Amino acid sequence: MSQDSNNTKHAGVWILAEQSGGRIGRISHELLTRGRALADKLQTDLTAMVFGCDIPDDDLQDLIVCGADRVIAMEAPQLAHFLVEPYSACAAKLLTDYRPEIVIAGATSTGRTLMPYLAIKIHAGLTADCTVLDIEPETNNLLQTRPAIGGNILATIKTPVHRPQMATVRPHSTRPAQPQDGRTGEILRLEAPPELLTSRVKRAGFTPSTDELSIQDAEVVVTAGRGVKRGENIAMISELADTLGAAVGATRDVVDRGWMSYPHQVGLSGKTVTPKLYVGVGVSGSIQHIAGMGTSDHIIAINNDPDAQIFQIAELGLVGDLFEIVPVLTQKLKKATGKGD
Repeated sequence: MSQDSNNTKHAGVWILAEQSGGRIGRISHELLTRGRALADKLQTDLTAMVFGCDIPDDDLQDLIVCGADRVIAMEAPQLAHFLVEPYSACAAKLLTDYRPEIVIAGATSTGRTLMPYLAIKIHAGLTADCTVLDIEPETNNLLQTRPAIGGNILATIKTPVHRPQMATVRPHSTRPAQPQDGRTGEILRLEAPPELLTSRVKRAGFTPSTDELSIQDAEVVVTAGRGVKRGENIAMISELADTLGAAVGATRDVVDRGWMSYPHQVGLSGKTVTPKLYVGVGVSGSIQHIAGMGTSDHIIAINNDPDAQIFQIAELGLVGDLFEIVPVLTQKLKKATGKGD
């Protein structure tokens, strides 16, 4: 795909919708939220491309109802499961044929594998793990904001020459788009050209994770920060979480110290969560951590430092000794919920 500085030849915002087992996944609807906002600012169309085999009509129509103006499904049995070479070859053909201005994908295992590979193939730029996407009014360039230098600053990156402008965003970093009555659009089902379906990698099988922990899907998350001081104090946080019916999260400091395992880590280098209620206990609120939980519906923070960054985004802040606050709070909640002895 040749690139030039004549950006007028490129138009439209595209998202990479993902499917698993033939069904469209949640990340696709999160990307619709992001893509629709960008397309509206540019006054252009939003297209969802998806690769798979025999994807249900209702799933494709749902992408239209939730914000897409057009859905392009390229299908073949070889595309039923993700393999980077056929997926990238098919994506490159679509991007060459339709020449969108912006392409965004989720920073999932699929997106993180496909998008860098695709960017190299089509000579485009890519910004990974963006927390904010916006349009620069003066130029209509995509503003791609992500933490940089170990998360100590937020860098905004532009791609002024090459097209399409490409970015990935963290799963659960925004709310999924909701159905809108009366929305209509175009659905195209395309048969993938056979010459694009070859792959040097073969899928041998799939073993699902048996890890019961799912902080990304939890409606309530209680997170332990460095302020808990010692690993044995995690039990106090877990008791509070159990009382609330919550998943237990951890900051990177807690995981690095071995107090909790990596699947619990919330933040830029861990999981992104969007619970209805987030409770941070002894969490200072670094940029990296806020990038992973800042879109929670309600945020409560407990910290003995009144200047902790977490209080800048907390709806309710308790300044004090967590070792005094948490036990009392847990007992009060047990009594209120009937979970006490």
